[in-house]
Amino acid sequence: MASTKSQLINRTQAIDILRSELLNRLDGNTSVCRYAAERGVMCHGFARWDDGELREHYKWIVRRQPRMSRKELEGIADRWQLSQLEVSELPTSCDVEARIHDMCRGWDDFSNEDLSRYLLEISGRKFIVL
Repeated sequence: MASTKSQLINRTQAIDILRSELLNRLDGNTSVCRYAAERGVMCHGFARWDDGELREHYKWIVRRQPRMSRKELEGIADRWQLSQLEVSELPTSCDVEARIHDMCRGWDDFSNEDLSRYLLEISGRKFIVL
């Protein structure tokens, strides 16, 4: 039987583990924001905002095509997130957003308790983040 004991780790270790777990699941054509939205994990990515909030966060996209559907907007937003990875040379959308605080605050949005919960969701392993 597997141990259910939680391992104590610090915040940096938690983020490193989450980053690694996410990168193992992403195909290079999907941002963490889309992955989280499609799977209902972590912050829920794009799905955490209702239509009006999403349109407000990406108003610079909506201005050019005000009648686009949510699905179309999420597709463009996903590609924008991926392009930011290339420009910044950072591994995940959470890393980019932690640096630029544009659409969210990336890793900075998450408490240690959140990180513990996300680690269980993503890795299936129990951690206590201190």
